[in-house]
Amino acid sequence: MKKAVEKRSSEHGGAGVKFLIVAVSLFLMGNAAYHFIPVAYAGESLKQDMQTAVIQGLALPSGASPIDLVKQKVQKSVVANNIPEDAFVEVKQINKVLQAHVAYTEAVPVLPFGIYNYQYEFDHTATPTGFLTK
Repeated sequence: MKKAVEKRSSEHGGAGVKFLIVAVSLFLMGNAAYHFIPVAYAGESLKQDMQTAVIQGLALPSGASPIDLVKQKVQKSVVANNIPEDAFVEVKQINKVLQAHVAYTEAVPVLPFGIYNYQYEFDHTATPTGFLTK
């Protein structure tokens, strides 16, 4: 009932190599996510804050300066979200509608040890939508 087992030298050691490949791949993906997710979250948070500031500026009474208020709120959001200091911030009024524009580029170290840095480019213009623009 016992069968003879043939020794195949090409089948030895395959599990260790596969585990090493999977472990290195998981490490690289985890490192990329660890560095990229906070930068992307800060960008999306800034978009939301810009939209809120533009709507609040449009809803101000006519006595106050909406451009200064919106610029102040956007600058506060830039500082709160750790956006680079060289970010371009512009607030202007076009046809009784406020627009806030922010643009910046940030290097994100996707691969460890500085092997590759991804250039995260943020360029967003917030304009009010809905019943306030009519």
